[in-house]
Amino acid sequence: MDTNDSLRVASLWHSMHAISQQLSPTTGCSEIELLEANTFDLHCFQSLTGTKFFVVCKLGTRHMEALLKVVYELYTDYVLKNPFYEMKMPIRCEVFDINLTQIVQKDRVALLGR
Repeated sequence: MDTNDSLRVASLWHSMHAISQQLSPTTGCSEIELLEANTFDLHCFQSLTGTKFFVVCKLGTRHMEALLKVVYELYTDYVLKNPFYEMKMPIRCEVFDINLTQIVQKDRVALLGR
């Protein structure tokens, strides 16, 4: 996805998230974690600060929650500690990109051992 597509997905998710909190039959429902579509799954992890991380994957792909938590760890280690990064701006951090690529390419089973 390009940047515009990413922004569209994030905007749509934010709207669905806000509506679902109001319409949920379960009291205390705070977020949507998984959207199951006909051809893909969209997983979301929301940090305590409200920053959301998404992964789009094949139907039924397992362990995406663990992957998203590792991505959040990378974000806190490399992006938030970058003095040139501004919140609410696209992430442009080469070290983050390199580590993210390595994590995504690793076997997901290895992720669970962390």
